[in-house]
Amino acid sequence: MALVTVIGASGRQGMAQVRQALEAGYDVRAISRSQDPFAGEKINGIDKVEIRPMDLYDTSTFKDALEGSDYIFYTHPLQARADRAVLVGQVGAAAADLGVKRVVWNTSSWIPDKPGDAHTYAGNTAGINALWRSGAPGTVFGSVLFMDNLLTNWARPFIVNEGRYVYPHNPQLEANWISLDDVAKFMLASLERPDMEGAWLNIGGPERLRGPDVAKTLSKALDKEIAYNPCTPEEFGRYLVEAAGDDMPEEMRDEFAKGIQAFYEYNNTAPTKPFEVDMDHVYERFPELEGKLEPLQEWADRQDWGESNHRPAFG
Repeated sequence: MALVTVIGASGRQGMAQVRQALEAGYDVRAISRSQDPFAGEKINGIDKVEIRPMDLYDTSTFKDALEGSDYIFYTHPLQARADRAVLVGQVGAAAADLGVKRVVWNTSSWIPDKPGDAHTYAGNTAGINALWRSGAPGTVFGSVLFMDNLLTNWARPFIVNEGRYVYPHNPQLEANWISLDDVAKFMLASLERPDMEGAWLNIGGPERLRGPDVAKTLSKALDKEIAYNPCTPEEFGRYLVEAAGDDMPEEMRDEFAKGIQAFYEYNNTAPTKPFEVDMDHVYERFPELEGKLEPLQEWADRQDWGESNHRPAFG
């Protein structure tokens, strides 16, 4: 079977990609600097996954890590020390040299129709151009907002311990929340699609929800009242820094918090509405996934909300 190599396999997004690739019958290689990148996660077939190290900031490590791959899945690290265009361009160049059939980049955020939008959105435009110019066959998905965020240590404790869904969205902001497993399903579905080579597409989940809708869904899943308690973007920036703990260097903390604050201030007012996805267009491109994407209630009902459940803060 073809080999899918997942860069960043130890993160939440990478774990979902590994899990779905295994379920689809692919051979899987996990790229991680950790000897045990899955931290006890229960994934069927995980013992068959090959693990290789790679340093994103040292291109001399790329060949040994990626050689033999049929497909490469790339997700940009949230705390990356280099910008999106640089890193995805370098991954693409290595893939082109190795004859990889497709690089699939999950941007983890919305892709604008035209350049000029701020924050990661401008980086996505630059990164897509860098991937195309690298010579590697590429596909890019702009996944806008993840259901799995609700299980992290910057969201879950409020929900479980305090009965509050705390997020920096204004109550009228609408978003197409998508599960990370469904993001991975899009990535896998694109592999044998010639029309998706050299193409990008924003993707989301099947519903467009506001903050109070999310709180109502969580209330049903946890069988107790969960109130929507929106925080300010400034508060949210602090929450993420605190959640990162020792994994975030001290010198990065202020800049990171201010970046998150500016990002959500923009999202709350941007006329482009970066958390909304035209799902009719998505289903035109991927009709095989219509009716198969998880609604938030279905996702929330199948989660373990207990204290022992672990999700990395980022990734």
